[in-house]
Parts: sequence; C-alpha cells; structure tokens
Amino acid sequence: MKRRTLVTGGCGFIGSALTRRLVANGRDVLNLDALTYAASPEAVAVCETSGRYAFRHADICDADTVSEALAAFRPDGIVHCAAETHVDRSIDAPEAFLRTNALGTERLLSATLAYWRRLPPEERENFRFVQVSTDEVFGALGPDDPPFTAASPYAPRSPYAASKAAGDHVAEALRATFGLPTLIVHGCNAYGPWQAPEKLAPLTIARLRAGEPPELYGDGRQRRDWLFVDDVAEALERALDRGAPGDRFLIAGGAERENREMVGLICDLVDARLGPLPGGAARRTLIRQVADRPGHDFRYALDDDATRAALGWAPRVGFGEGLAATVDWCLENAGWLDAASLRLGRGRRGLGGV
Repeated sequence: MKRRTLVTGGCGFIGSALTRRLVANGRDVLNLDALTYAASPEAVAVCETSGRYAFRHADICDADTVSEALAAFRPDGIVHCAAETHVDRSIDAPEAFLRTNALGTERLLSATLAYWRRLPPEERENFRFVQVSTDEVFGALGPDDPPFTAASPYAPRSPYAASKAAGDHVAEALRATFGLPTLIVHGCNAYGPWQAPEKLAPLTIARLRAGEPPELYGDGRQRRDWLFVDDVAEALERALDRGAPGDRFLIAGGAERENREMVGLICDLVDARLGPLPGGAARRTLIRQVADRPGHDFRYALDDDATRAALGWAPRVGFGEGLAATVDWCLENAGWLDAASLRLGRGRRGLGGV
C-alpha cells in the first residue's frame, strides 16, 4: 500500500473524493491544487483535522513549485487528477485546456521523473504515477458498436479530449523512454456530491431549484455511461496500489443512459422530494431542446472486464441509488450549489458537458 500520496487537483470533484478516501484509509496526502473556478476546498475540509492531510496552493505548470513539493513531501505515489474537464469550455477556449492538460501534465511528469531518479532503488521500484484520463480520448461510438477496450486507438474529437490524449501520451512516453512507472486510468462519466454545477446532474438540479428549464443538446439521445464518484475513487486507489507500469485500466458503471433519460430521472427525483410544480405539472415538462454542440460525440462506453479482474474492483453504488443520493445531497447543500453556480456563471453554454 502506498502510504504517502500526492494528489493533484484534490479540491476538484474526483480529486476530493479520492483525497477523502485515502485519508480515511490512513494514508498521508498532499493535495496540490491551483484553486481555479471548479475547485471546492469545502469538499476536503473533513480531512483537515486528521493529521494526515496537507494542502499546497500551486499550479502544475509551475515546475519549480511542483519540484519543491515533491522534495518536501516525498510521496511514494502520485495520482494526477488536476485537469480542465468541461467540453463546452474547451470549445470556447482550447488554449486553457492545452495549457493544463498537456503542458501542465508534461511539467508535472518531468518534475516527477527528476524526483523519482533520486529515490533509493527499492523506493523507485515501488513508486507509481497514476494518470487519470477519460473515455473521450477514444472518440465516439455508434449505437451498436462494442465498447472501447485498452487496445482501442486514440481518436479525440473535442479540444478537451485532445488535451487529455496529449497528457496520456506524455505519461506513456516517459515510461517508455525513461522507465518512469506510469499507468493510465480511463473513466466514464462520474457523478455524485461536490460536482461543479456545469456538469449534467448538478446543473439540472440547480436549474430545477431556480425554476429554470433543464436543457438538452439536440434530441438528447446521446448516450453516456455513469459511475458514482466514490466508486471512481476506489478504482484509483486500487490502481495506485496494484497497478504495474504501463497498465491501462478502464472503469465503467454499466449504466448507459440517454441524456434525455438522465435529465428526466432527475426531474422525477426532484418532484418526489419537493412536490410537483404549481398546478400539479411534472418537472419533466420543463425540459427543452436547444441547438446541438459542435462535434457532439454520440456515445461512449468502456469494457472494464480486464480492470475488474486485475484490481478486484466493481462498482458498489447502483445507478438508481447513486442518482437519488446525488439529488438529495444537492438539495441538502443548496447554499453550496447556488454559490458554485454563481461562481461558474450559470447559463453560459453549461448544458452538462456530456
């Protein structure tokens, strides 16, 4: 088991879930985060009194600061969660995504390589760098295509996916060239508490609370697979402990849904908790379709059989249970949801990034 883990982007959605899990499991964690618009320090506040958690405000593009953090903390593993992730924003401003996801990943990896080379042989052997990636680097699937596998070629179709693919390639290149023990985890669409409300589930809930119509790109028939964030965190922890250099793990929820079905289910759950609209109408009646996103991928799906066998991992939270828990959390934490929506600029493109 890795005992001292550096998590980049530990105030983000997936990074914070991983940080909470690692600390709860008795590990020392250094959270290195630039605290950009999607960060929520509140999501890791529970870790602050543990004696096993430290935070450093830093940008992964700042190689000197990253090198200092590595030397001071001396991690035996790194999980790289820091990223720009919202596809809509990448269409508006590709350069920011290339800066963080490609250049930032290269600088983090280069600093890690220098640090790793200075470790004693046994520590070098046990060290791991986990690159957190996405299903989107593989491109889009048709309705009847088999899911992507670890052998699927990269074919990114959005600036976001291209920037993540670039980071993955750098991680693999430094492993092949220098022996840096990197491995890659590709995940499907995650959802759950503390997710920034520019993504589909929290955005839909925020709009319903505000009396605004949830929106769907095009006909809403695009399909995504959904995985509860705590299951993502468990998979990343297992990859950190059990993965070998060069491994490529795919993690899936087995819960493919059309976007219109996902939004409709959220409307039903909000109805069940808040009651119907004035006059008795269901919130599904508020859903409206808007012009489709440029280059919108139709479907993603991952075959994670090999991952389940290698890591002994499988999702613990069923889709219905997880979605209900997400709606409940967002309604119970309406103050945070509203503040995050205001910070993100609710209504700017923001149709869920799916």
